[in-house]
Amino acid sequence: MPAFHLHPDVLALIGGLGLAYALAARRHAGRPGGEPLPRRRVVLFGVGLAALLVGATWPVHDLAERALFSVHMVQHMLFTLVAPPLLVAGTPPWMLRALLRPRAVRAAWAFLTRPVPATAVFNGVLLFTHWPVVVEASVRSEPLHLGLHALILGSGLVMWWPVMSPLPELPALSAPGQMLYLFVQSIAPTIPASFLTFGESPLYPIYATFPRVLGISAMEDQTIAGLTMKLVGGAILWAVITAVFFRWFREEREEGWDALRWHQVEREIAEELRRR
Repeated sequence: MPAFHLHPDVLALIGGLGLAYALAARRHAGRPGGEPLPRRRVVLFGVGLAALLVGATWPVHDLAERALFSVHMVQHMLFTLVAPPLLVAGTPPWMLRALLRPRAVRAAWAFLTRPVPATAVFNGVLLFTHWPVVVEASVRSEPLHLGLHALILGSGLVMWWPVMSPLPELPALSAPGQMLYLFVQSIAPTIPASFLTFGESPLYPIYATFPRVLGISAMEDQTIAGLTMKLVGGAILWAVITAVFFRWFREEREEGWDALRWHQVEREIAEELRRR
């Protein structure tokens, strides 16, 4: 186990995000007509920051960078499938609108968070950051490692927006659209996961040079990493799909069954294809 040490840069960055969130909420509440943030949003945002902190500090970060690729995979799960939806759910609409106020930022975000570009961005970043040359370079360079983490987190925020968006002007997909969209997200990780799980030699040779931790060999570590990507990542996505389905089912039962609203999904897909 790597020796304990703090990561001041990470603590400063995540602490700064939390402080900025708290100050913005306090300022908004002090304005005429402003209201304090609901406790639920504060908790969700706080848990999202906590997930980032766990993934970016000792021992997860140190094990991921200097010992076990399987822990590296856990780190990526935290940065793509755990923290982003919590951060989006915990950020109030007025704060998101303030962040998106610059015209260029709003235009870029509106484009990137459409279902097709969001899918391309998320899975493109996933495949790029698991390319052996990139992995080895990131292990050797702390600044590059930090930059890739920022890229991974950004791709996670983009990916979750069509499911979590609270802004009617940049809306989330309908419930059937969300389920189809999340199902698509579960497909691409199968490619690197298969290479990791069934590979007969180390896909990332640099991890085979590190001191072994807990008696786990390099190939065992690689297999665990592949299973983590496929099973844990898939379980998270399918848990959300299940939650969306039951929420949709409950709403449809209360409002009346609208032919499963698949016509709405067809309109969304047709509109997205026209934009392309």
